[in-house]
Amino acid sequence: MMGQIIFFCLFVLAVVIFARNARRIYKNIKLGKAVDRNDRPVERLKLMLLVAFGQKKMFKKPLPALLHLGVYVGFCIINIEMLEIVIDGLFGTHRVFSSLGSIYNGLIYAFEWLAFAVLFSCIIFLIRRNALHIYRFGGRELKNWPKTDANLILIAEILLMTAFLFMNAADFKLQQLNHPSYHHAGAFPVSQFLLPLLPETASTLIGIERFAWWFHIIGVLAFLNYLPISKHLHIILAFPNTYFSKLEPKGKFNNMSAVTEEVKVMLDPSLPPPTGEVSRFGVKDVQDLTWKNLLDAYTCTECGRCTAACPANITGKLLSPRKIMMDTRDRLTEVGQNRAKNGDFQEDNKSLIDTYITREEIWACTTCNACVEACPVNIDPLEIIIGLRQYAVMEESQAPASINAMFSNLENNGAPWKYAQADRANWTNQ
Repeated sequence: MMGQIIFFCLFVLAVVIFARNARRIYKNIKLGKAVDRNDRPVERLKLMLLVAFGQKKMFKKPLPALLHLGVYVGFCIINIEMLEIVIDGLFGTHRVFSSLGSIYNGLIYAFEWLAFAVLFSCIIFLIRRNALHIYRFGGRELKNWPKTDANLILIAEILLMTAFLFMNAADFKLQQLNHPSYHHAGAFPVSQFLLPLLPETASTLIGIERFAWWFHIIGVLAFLNYLPISKHLHIILAFPNTYFSKLEPKGKFNNMSAVTEEVKVMLDPSLPPPTGEVSRFGVKDVQDLTWKNLLDAYTCTECGRCTAACPANITGKLLSPRKIMMDTRDRLTEVGQNRAKNGDFQEDNKSLIDTYITREEIWACTTCNACVEACPVNIDPLEIIIGLRQYAVMEESQAPASINAMFSNLENNGAPWKYAQADRANWTNQ
């Protein structure tokens, strides 16, 4: 009974803490401006199933995709076993679903192979991240905590799967010993190979099985509450993020409605002047982004596929699309903490541009959309970069000399080049 009480308290505490952290993240995302992403629901659902559930874009790199698939499927399906563990913990039962007979045996058989797949894949991922010096796992933005975060979660998954297999192995050996509390149930194709490592005495085996059981469930509950402060929040957010993806062609930029209305009035004075006041052109801080941009920031997996595909980054420029998303998330977290502490946002003399993202970074972008195409969960760093550029130009009149020259040519010649319109076709006479 004491064990059930302890389990109940731990379970409720973990759920309450997770709910509080999830609410905080939701409130932070709601700081963004409104944008309608509820159209074409069938197309959106199909996209979510293909990209988030089916991991379609991951398979552009087959080896890591297969390894990640093993972790992903294992994570999803082994959590079915968590339902049994929770029921056993709350009601003091043992393998409550074993009454399903052969179905239960088949499930445990599958869980064991999936646990082995997760274990194997995580070991390979650790080696790839720390020993093979893969380009996209470098970068100044992955120093310190981000690198530690990735390694911690891989080590945690290895320990959880190891505990799961040792729990089953000890259970299986107790079944072989015909212990009255461990009835025959399940099939153990992987953990059976661990039996030679276990002792023969029933009391020690029970201690190992109980320790592994508690370690596994406490580890899962701890992992649940680690998600909100980790890049692994994408496990949850990848699904809504892909559902609310931009469905228009990637190269299409949206006009600023306030500017469009002004231009229409200039071209047709008979139209009524636009109403309302524009608070800001472009993006200075996270409050100027849309809620979808902020959801993107929380969904970022820090995998680096965007940065590895970025031509600016490849040629040695400062821009890293991954850093853009990480900086946006860090600033959003800071703004959220500011609001929680003061009741409303209090000016802190910081902003997304300059404090977190430099001018050199945003002007290095070629707007090629390679980062958007490469992202396995449809994150759009380019939209944030364009917003920051719009603020720099339209609010501050600050742009590189080459950009200012282009603006002057557009104004004077109707084209980016410094030739009169009458001479623009002269090249055809060469």
